[in-house]
Amino acid sequence: MAAIDGARERAPKMTKEERKVIFASSLGTVFEWYDFYLYGSLAIYIGATFFSEYPETTRNIFALLAFAAGFLVRPFGALFFGRIGDLVGRKYTFLVTIVVMGLSTFLVGLLPGSASIGIIAPIILVVLRMLQGLALGGEYGGAATYVAEHAPNGRRGFYTSWIQTTATFGLFLSLVVILLIQNSLTAEEFAAWGWRIPFLISVVLLGISVWIRMQMSESPAFKKMKEEGKQSKAPLKEAFGQWKNAKIALIALFGLTAGQAVVWYTGQFYTLFFLQNVLKVESISANIMIAIALLIATPFFLFWGWLSDKVGRKPIIMAGLALAIFTYFPLFKALTTAANPALARAEATISATITAAPGDCTFQFNPVGTAKFTTSCDVATAFLSRSSVPYTVETGAAGTPASVKIGDSTITSYDATGADAATRGPAFIHDTNLALQKAGFPLVRNPAKVPDAKLDAFVAANPELALNADTIRAGEAATMTADQMVAAKLITAADAATIGEQKVYTIADAGSFKMVANPDEVNWPLTVLILTILVIYVTMVYGPIAAILVEMFPTRIRYTGMSLPYHIGNGWFGGLLPATVFAMSAAKGDIYYGLWYPIIIAIMTLIIGLIFVRETKDRDLNHVE
Repeated sequence: MAAIDGARERAPKMTKEERKVIFASSLGTVFEWYDFYLYGSLAIYIGATFFSEYPETTRNIFALLAFAAGFLVRPFGALFFGRIGDLVGRKYTFLVTIVVMGLSTFLVGLLPGSASIGIIAPIILVVLRMLQGLALGGEYGGAATYVAEHAPNGRRGFYTSWIQTTATFGLFLSLVVILLIQNSLTAEEFAAWGWRIPFLISVVLLGISVWIRMQMSESPAFKKMKEEGKQSKAPLKEAFGQWKNAKIALIALFGLTAGQAVVWYTGQFYTLFFLQNVLKVESISANIMIAIALLIATPFFLFWGWLSDKVGRKPIIMAGLALAIFTYFPLFKALTTAANPALARAEATISATITAAPGDCTFQFNPVGTAKFTTSCDVATAFLSRSSVPYTVETGAAGTPASVKIGDSTITSYDATGADAATRGPAFIHDTNLALQKAGFPLVRNPAKVPDAKLDAFVAANPELALNADTIRAGEAATMTADQMVAAKLITAADAATIGEQKVYTIADAGSFKMVANPDEVNWPLTVLILTILVIYVTMVYGPIAAILVEMFPTRIRYTGMSLPYHIGNGWFGGLLPATVFAMSAAKGDIYYGLWYPIIIAIMTLIIGLIFVRETKDRDLNHVE
């Protein structure tokens, strides 16, 4: 590729019509990112709805991988729509991508869960996610190319940085909508059906976005190229079949977008998952924290884009990668201390020890959600991972069940396929939670509803509560039929044959355990500050990325050429990050261990980028042939 450097002649200001077109492009992209991010923000509820038959640890991984499915197909969308964009034009490609995205999102809101239609539900969900990914694969490259080809030389970094803000604005919009709906419903209503509302109202955004896209005019650079008859007749072959262009794509992928992607998704996606699922911060509070951090940090996209026009794209991106590499571990540990101080204190002083027979422990990464981990060691490690408890594994005697030692308590695990699993499972969970609570982990107990026929056995099974059955019976109680108790899972269907209508007692702080972040102990200012720093890293690597990618490729294959490395980086390296980080941490027994994934990818990109990526800020797009 021939490029003319030093073309930084002072350009005239953009016209009012050009600014309007770029605004329309950016606004439409905000709506498209809103559609795409809803799934990530609501992964917990989607996992419970479409993957309810799996254990919680597996369900979280499966839900995140369904989220990743949309990312995995993005490179194919980049190829398909990139080719159309280079052959037909940027504007008409925009219209197709927004319609596919909007309809796919709307249908997620209507899709019945697995409890209603079985395995068909998650299959359809994954198909819809793939359609969203295909559409987004064609969206970003077109938007970045479109805006860059309107921007004057010397201002391209700043103008394209507006496109970079659209991803964050889309995420911010999705969080705001979710928060408004959550505050309008009870937690039970939102979990049951309220989470669908943000997907359904996207049809309104679809209408607005289509109307906006209809007002857009074609890119001046594309029109000029078309009038001169210089269009590529085979954009895919020219972009990736010729080494001079394929080499640029490889450098763009491994020297720019791979590292940019893992920093982006760590800062904007995994942080939310980490707050909710690892630190156990209440969902609404976690969303508000992320929303505030995004609001504070978003202007930095424009700042770094503007600065890249002065000092270059490459130095800013490389600096962002270096900061992430050296500060991720201390920042995430500080985040734990700020958001859940009790958990941080417990993890600093208490570590569970699992003693298991050789070969009893397996790696529990389950990409398709069908594997069953049933050994006594797997039962123990899955439970501790779900509870954010650090642990180490020691080798025990062959043929013996795994045991868990927490403080001075030792609890024997069980084989989930054993004949006594139904009785030993609840006992293991109860005893392990009780040991964790005594050791200082922040667990609370929900109220327990106990039928009169089960009361004496309940009192005997919970000696730590020092309950008195006669005192409980003398208190208030509700009356329920056998069918009502079965529906509430207070008794089994077999019990209903011998248990009739009777009193049901509600006993405070006697039910199931759950790990929590005490709202009174959460350090909001420090938590938001740490999240803001992580998002600022995102702005450093992402703010100038559109400009440098656009400037690396000639006009005739620009849409296709820049889209593929961008979407492989963000779709594969970034899209797989949440599930990979979660699984690595669960396997190691360390909530921070998974951070090695983004750090190693960032190190790779930093080295390759420093050696092979050339600065592009002074290139004139009209002469990049």
